Amino acid sequence: MFSLSPIKIMVIVAVVLLLLGPDKLPEVAHKLGSWWRTLKNLQARVESEVRQAIPDLPSSGDIARIARSPVNLLNQLADRVDAREMEIAEEADSAEVDDEAPLITRPSPAPPTPREFDASAPPDPSMN
Repeated sequence: MFSLSPIKIMVIVAVVLLLLGPDKLPEVAHKLGSWWRTLKNLQARVESEVRQAIPDLPSSGDIARIARSPVNLLNQLADRVDAREMEIAEEADSAEVDDEAPLITRPSPAPPTPREFDASAPPDPSMN
């Protein structure tokens, strides 16, 4: 990227004064200011609409920091994962598990009841 030293800025201002003259300079500065204000308002509107659509989106400053240092973001995400894994391990250690008790208990079926002998019933042919 280029850098603007104070000497370069003074040269740019001198060239602009020579090209525009003192008469038109306030007029052009006013137009540039109004365009800049319009651009900023547009940016604010777009950002507010995006924030309404995606409320968990990081702030603009956070996004700029992420763009400047993606390695830092990866380190933060790795730290979060490590912290979450430690929480899960601590929860597993603190939970008491009884190894002797079955995990699923089913009711035992009732024993079959013997049929009472009915003399009036016809004999079962399969019993012969």
